[in-house]
Amino acid sequence: MSSLPFFHLIQDDLQRAETLLQEPAPDQHLAITGAVQHLLGSGGKRLRPALVFLSSHICQADLTLATFAAAGVEMLHTATLVHDDLIDGSLMRRGTETLNARWSPAATVLTGDYLFARAAYWVARTGNVRLVQRFAETLMVICNGEIRQMFDSRSDQGIRIPTFEEYEQRIYAKTASLIALSAEAGAILAHTDEATIDALRTYGESLGLAFQVVDDVLDFIADERTLGKPVGSDLRQGLITLPVLLFLEGNGDHPALRSILTSSFTNERLQEAVRVIGNSPAIERSLQIARDYVRKAKEALRGFPFSPYQTALMDLADFVVQRQF
Repeated sequence: MSSLPFFHLIQDDLQRAETLLQEPAPDQHLAITGAVQHLLGSGGKRLRPALVFLSSHICQADLTLATFAAAGVEMLHTATLVHDDLIDGSLMRRGTETLNARWSPAATVLTGDYLFARAAYWVARTGNVRLVQRFAETLMVICNGEIRQMFDSRSDQGIRIPTFEEYEQRIYAKTASLIALSAEAGAILAHTDEATIDALRTYGESLGLAFQVVDDVLDFIADERTLGKPVGSDLRQGLITLPVLLFLEGNGDHPALRSILTSSFTNERLQEAVRVIGNSPAIERSLQIARDYVRKAKEALRGFPFSPYQTALMDLADFVVQRQF
């Protein structure tokens, strides 16, 4: 994503953050150094560091401090992916092997923990107590969301169907909370007024919700090469995303989907469910909800003076619902 036109403004900033991310800590084990290089080189979008820099430019924050914050949020994101892949048993991400495909669960968990600590180190380098607090709060939200998903997603009858509010809460914890932190980081570093911080946080939260909804749609309509993982992988794991939720409103008795919800499905049933959902009105309805989130994100930017950086944030919001289509 960093090669997109609206990120050209911050290419030098992103390169400084990339250099920092690759910098090993003193006495860092070579295995961890290799793991970091593997993880960071696997095609990540660098959306979160870009948001830190764009908001920092808009609010005229110190760019040295912004670089520390950008490295911190990207390292936190990377750490969550390490643990997510282990929890889900995923062996591939973005077309490359996951860490747990190479290492034991113990080594994978410890590496994820190390990356969490490294992320906290970079954010602490900003010397901004409020940003450190927001970093810790966001990590708690992410972990709490994972635990909630583990314990609340199933009932005695099989997979439990969430409400829309529960789905939104889950994707906020999974994706939008860290994107919101990234967007507000520049305002926090610049010690701006609360209205400015709130506006950028609202932008990031709404952008993150839209981003995850589109990801959930792509799980049904993109090809495996584009996704970097098997199509329908969320459904295979029993995860009810928005397209499934909307499809169920009028098709609750569909045999293929019903077999998945009761955890007694074959690969053929899964492929059938992916096909019928992917060709249903639930896809366009989901995308419309993503567009509504984007509209809210852009509205949060209306109070900022016109600048190339504000335009970049506007363009980024539009891109989120257009990617891969």
